[in-house]
Amino acid sequence: MNAGINGNQPVVRKRQGTDKAKRQRAVFLFLAVAPSLIGYFLFTLYPNVMSVYYSLLDWDGLTAAKYVGFDNYVNMVKDQFVWRALYHNLLYMIVVPALIVFISLLLAYLLNNKSYKENAIYKVLFFFTNVLSTVVIALLWSFIFDGSFGLLNGMLELFGLTMDDFYWLGDSRTAFWVLVLPMVWGGVGLYVVIFINAMSAIPKSLYEAAVLEGARPMTILFRITIPLLRGVIRVCVVFVILGSIKGFEIIMILTNGGPEGSTDVIGLYMFNLAFGREYHNYGYASAIGMFLFVILVGAKLIIDKLFPEDNVEF
Repeated sequence: MNAGINGNQPVVRKRQGTDKAKRQRAVFLFLAVAPSLIGYFLFTLYPNVMSVYYSLLDWDGLTAAKYVGFDNYVNMVKDQFVWRALYHNLLYMIVVPALIVFISLLLAYLLNNKSYKENAIYKVLFFFTNVLSTVVIALLWSFIFDGSFGLLNGMLELFGLTMDDFYWLGDSRTAFWVLVLPMVWGGVGLYVVIFINAMSAIPKSLYEAAVLEGARPMTILFRITIPLLRGVIRVCVVFVILGSIKGFEIIMILTNGGPEGSTDVIGLYMFNLAFGREYHNYGYASAIGMFLFVILVGAKLIIDKLFPEDNVEF
């Protein structure tokens, strides 16, 4: 009997040691994840849940809130400025990501395959735009677009095009399209670095075999490099598209939606409704925020449908 009991003691001790290790591991994981979870609940989940509640109110943030149900959503559907801003968002969503991804891929391909001695310096220069704040980028381009002493008009005059102090941001015909330039300029650098690092992981033997077969550089780019970077390109496209939908900082600083609302976007319209100088309606702004959330989710689902995730091994 004693031998049997003593024989089971190592098993019991081993099980107790395993349970203790599991508890310690659980406590460690909880302590490691808790700060991030607390931050997520306080600054992401809770504000989003409260936005749903605020969207059902008529509230200016100061006086007593009045429950209006779905009136804010009904008014939003009838609001022509919402649909005008959404139209601008859709245009930016098509133009800006296409230019950023195309230019980034081309520059990364050239730097990766030419093996310039200055490649490290080029990486820093391209990434420098992402170090700058949005305010700095916007102010820099405001001087470029200035009609009196702007760099753009000066360069055009060198080619014989006299602009007569034309203000690019002050004309509704040009303001929308010139805003694409700072958006692309500020976003290309990051994706150039990402694509360079992704391309450097592709085996050189694939390129050497293609060169021996007589493939040209553009053929190599579209037949080898881009297909092998589908996963990376997909992630970059998702980030750029979602960023172009909800971003408005550059537009707010350069034009604030003008002239005549020609550059207004959903995020900026919502911001001005909630925090503008003349009008404060947190309830209506929250309803537009929920609409923007639906757009972002829908855009993500469409991207997943058009660009299914696939794993490429090489």
